[in-house]
Amino acid sequence: MTKDIMSIEKIRELMKNGTCIEMNSALLCSFGVYAQEALQITMELNNRYHTPEQIRDIFSKLIAGKVDDSCFIIPPFYTEFGKNIKMGKNVFINSCCHFQDNGGIEIGDGTMFGPKVTVVTLNHDINPKTRKNAQPKPVKIGKNVWIGTNCTILPDVTIGDNTVIGAGSVVVKSIPADSVAVGCPAKVIKKIGK
Repeated sequence: MTKDIMSIEKIRELMKNGTCIEMNSALLCSFGVYAQEALQITMELNNRYHTPEQIRDIFSKLIAGKVDDSCFIIPPFYTEFGKNIKMGKNVFINSCCHFQDNGGIEIGDGTMFGPKVTVVTLNHDINPKTRKNAQPKPVKIGKNVWIGTNCTILPDVTIGDNTVIGAGSVVVKSIPADSVAVGCPAKVIKKIGK
């Protein structure tokens, strides 16, 4: 790695602090280098058969951290960074999910993702003069969460433990624990076990 490319640790620190990703910056250039690595890894993951153990090994390389043996991932899986995903134990990720994790995605133990779930951690300014800059905001998903097929989770959202997000929902603000939320935008329609 050249000295101009930031380390994964430095990028994670900047993203945690909400540092703006400006056009033509060293940070954006570094993301570009890591994006090429993520493309290589996801091409390997998505374009031929692998055993569940091999999938976890490839995914561990993608996220630069160990994926627990209890996790189950069904390719294809898409990301343009990968290195800012933290996964707990017994996580299930169904096919065709897309995690845009630059701003950070944390996934608690026992969480399940239906097919085609998109998690987004970057947003752009509405001002045309600064629109190409990106603002990172994390997504935190608690334990034992079930996210239905075709859901979209937007930046700066926390989903509490045991919550269910109904299929096709768009989550634009945080959802409390022990809730069922559905719709666009997703709204709590009932509590679980209450």
